[in-house]
Amino acid sequence: MKLVEIWVKAPLLKDASLLLAGECVQAIYPELFKKFSKGRVVLTNCPEAEGSVSMGKLASIVTCSAPKEITVLTVEGSPHCYTLHAAVNEALFVANSDLKCRHFVIVDGRPLEVSPESVRLGRYLHLSQKCIDENPKILDELAKFSLEHRKSLKKRPAISGKKIKGWQRDIP
Repeated sequence: MKLVEIWVKAPLLKDASLLLAGECVQAIYPELFKKFSKGRVVLTNCPEAEGSVSMGKLASIVTCSAPKEITVLTVEGSPHCYTLHAAVNEALFVANSDLKCRHFVIVDGRPLEVSPESVRLGRYLHLSQKCIDENPKILDELAKFSLEHRKSLKKRPAISGKKIKGWQRDIP
């Protein structure tokens, strides 16, 4: 069922294990979707198509139906799917809830668990920049996954270990 279409007091949500999945996960990774769905009430959402009501809706579900846990499953690298993770963190904050929550992203067809802190870090770009400054090799990892990043590398002049406006980059 779509997150935006369920009543926040629906009986099936009470004390349930919830799976909040990106709308596209079922079509792209049907076996993973099936595995994660087992024993959970499934709510899907596409922030790109359905807008940004997910945080408020989730906070209301947590407050009104008291589920026992939430698992988030999305495609890694999607800026829209990322917002589902952020919405869950924010909903738990707004609802003042210590509900158990697990975050998973699908990388190369495999689920990888990420911490709520990693989701929060993504919202604070200056801290992300600090991570890059302290570990510039992470950009090599980024290049493995991000077409956008690889394309941007081709457009920039070659820089070899020089500090530039707060960031450092080694470009071959």
